[in-house]
Amino acid sequence: MKKEKLMPLAAGLITGICNGLLGAGGGMIAVVALQRLCGLPEKEAHATAISVMLPLTAISSLVYAFGNAVAWDVLAFVAPALTLGSFVGAKLTGKLHERELRRLFAGLMMAAGVWMLL
Repeated sequence: MKKEKLMPLAAGLITGICNGLLGAGGGMIAVVALQRLCGLPEKEAHATAISVMLPLTAISSLVYAFGNAVAWDVLAFVAPALTLGSFVGAKLTGKLHERELRRLFAGLMMAAGVWMLL
């Protein structure tokens, strides 16, 4: 198989396993994988990662829902806020320069890692 086809497959497999295993972080991993393995520029990697997250998240959500692992009462309040936040974030991404987006993304990943370790 050619490298240009193998790298997107590797990026997808790594992202899918991490998302299903960890229940989160698939988008962050997808962005990095799409940049490093597929050579996508920053904004294109973010947009592509968001686009692939829909089917990935839908499948993981179904598995968790059928396993009775979803806090539906919390989801009812969190989902509308996340939807609005996603819209605002997508609009802001279009206004940021590549370098600003990269720094913001890296800072967020580092902050999330530190927070999880505490």
